[in-house]
Amino acid sequence: MAKKSYDYLFKLLLIGDSGVGKTCILFRFSDDAFNTTFISTIGIDFKIKTIEMQGKKIKLQIWDTAGQERFHTITTSYYRGAMGIMLVYDITQEKTFDNISKWLRNIEEHANEDVEKMILGNKCDMDDRRIVSRERGEQIAREHGIRFLETSAKTNINIEQAFQYLAQDILKKELNKDSEEPSNNIHVHDQKDKKGGCCG
Repeated sequence: MAKKSYDYLFKLLLIGDSGVGKTCILFRFSDDAFNTTFISTIGIDFKIKTIEMQGKKIKLQIWDTAGQERFHTITTSYYRGAMGIMLVYDITQEKTFDNISKWLRNIEEHANEDVEKMILGNKCDMDDRRIVSRERGEQIAREHGIRFLETSAKTNINIEQAFQYLAQDILKKELNKDSEEPSNNIHVHDQKDKKGGCCG
């Protein structure tokens, strides 16, 4: 069998309202390109990028979802198995920020419990048209105990960092899992024996 060219495969998901720049963020990160023509994502699209972290090769499979309601049913099935989710809003559009709580509820309903989350306030290069303050973004992230960054796909602000942070958080979890597994099994048996002894 051919040897895998990576140590870990992380499935990441970009979600948020239509037009907030999810696709632009993905392209900036994967191809270091920015496209000003807006093409609405039809359903779902993904890119792959391999990064190195702590001596491990990590293959990121990044899914870009459509924000429109009519694609909603398709996208919910993609929450399953996602290890990291980026919620994106547009700092110049109040409604996209208001909907963050709706997206967070979706994650709770459809994603794995231990999924890593991150909120991105995109288009921070358009400060003159800003409606949502940075503090409000930080506050909602704090309330939910998740990371927050303001990004700009256009001028390439914090895009690389956002993916690095998310991958880092997932890797930490995976490495913990790997090191815990053997000792966990022993622990389970111990409990069983004790149970058998006292209540059996």
